[in-house]
Amino acid sequence: MLHLTTGRVGSLLARRMTAALTSSSARMASHGHEVAANEDLSQPMYWDSTNVPLPDRRYKVTLSSEDERLKQKEKGPWDQLSKEEKLALYRLSFSQTFSEMNQPSAEWKTVVGAMFIFLGLTGLIVWWQKVHVFPKPPRTFDDEWQAKQLQRMLDMRMNPIEGISSKWDYEKGQWK
Repeated sequence: MLHLTTGRVGSLLARRMTAALTSSSARMASHGHEVAANEDLSQPMYWDSTNVPLPDRRYKVTLSSEDERLKQKEKGPWDQLSKEEKLALYRLSFSQTFSEMNQPSAEWKTVVGAMFIFLGLTGLIVWWQKVHVFPKPPRTFDDEWQAKQLQRMLDMRMNPIEGISSKWDYEKGQWK
């Protein structure tokens, strides 16, 4: 029981903190002259969530005359209500159904798109650095230089027992 109460208090505080930080009351008008809007966080708030299926208050606070008539009809037997009236009563209390809340969103497309944009920008920066920042590779990396170096090592007969000279046939002039 304590765990359930702690969870509800925690979710209530989290919702109110989120509302306080994202509401327009946290933002000031230009030059700090006046506050744009003020929300009373001491009052219950409506919040659609699958974790907390029953919000603090109903979705619609002010009811029209049609809604009032429907609320009076709700107090009677429910088998006299039509399917549309039951749905309208549900929409007075809740904004979304569980299936509407659990519908997949297209947020993944935004995340993947942003990821590709950042990867593209990173690739452009790496290319720009390779062209304009990093020095050219030394001449010892050229194929011509390495061929001359190999020939010099063979001419000097470097490491003839286990090294590169041991794998060269000097009589035939080719690799063994």
